[in-house]
Amino acid sequence: MNDISRLAQLLLQKSYVRGEVTLTSGLKSDYYFDCKQTALDAEGGYLLGRCFLQLLKPEIQGVGGMTLGADPLVSCVSVLSFVEGRSLPGFIVRKKAKGHGTNQYLEGLANFSEGTRVAVLEDVVTTGGSLLTACRRTREAGLRIVQILCVLDRKEGGTELLRQHGYKLEALFTKEELLSHQQSQEL
Repeated sequence: MNDISRLAQLLLQKSYVRGEVTLTSGLKSDYYFDCKQTALDAEGGYLLGRCFLQLLKPEIQGVGGMTLGADPLVSCVSVLSFVEGRSLPGFIVRKKAKGHGTNQYLEGLANFSEGTRVAVLEDVVTTGGSLLTACRRTREAGLRIVQILCVLDRKEGGTELLRQHGYKLEALFTKEELLSHQQSQEL
């Protein structure tokens, strides 16, 4: 079984929950996707790191994303990149400025210099609002966004919003792609 198929299995087992929920965006949905459950699993974290590393463009020099959803993703990619000889540092974007000390939105900036080419990671994209905020704060900190990757694109407007702002979203899965892995396993 390849990495992406095994990752799909774990995501369906640990992260995909059927049932009506209200999302961060305020929208209602008939399913919830809690990627942290898979990302914080040893095998799941490893597979997410591998799959993201395979998608990262060669010019990427670091990875980051909005807390809390991207925290384990950034850690998985950063640690695995070191093991694989690529050594990509990570940064985390706060939802609110620290309020003391450096009063910054980004943690980990000591590992970056002005203009460093980075990828922004996200677990789930619905409307794209949180991801757009993370991108804005990343740019304001002086980093250059070259790529945006997510685990699941819910296909509910996020891709279009990001495109309007000059970004291209790449997803490991859409809901349909993830569910198709489940159906192929059942055959």
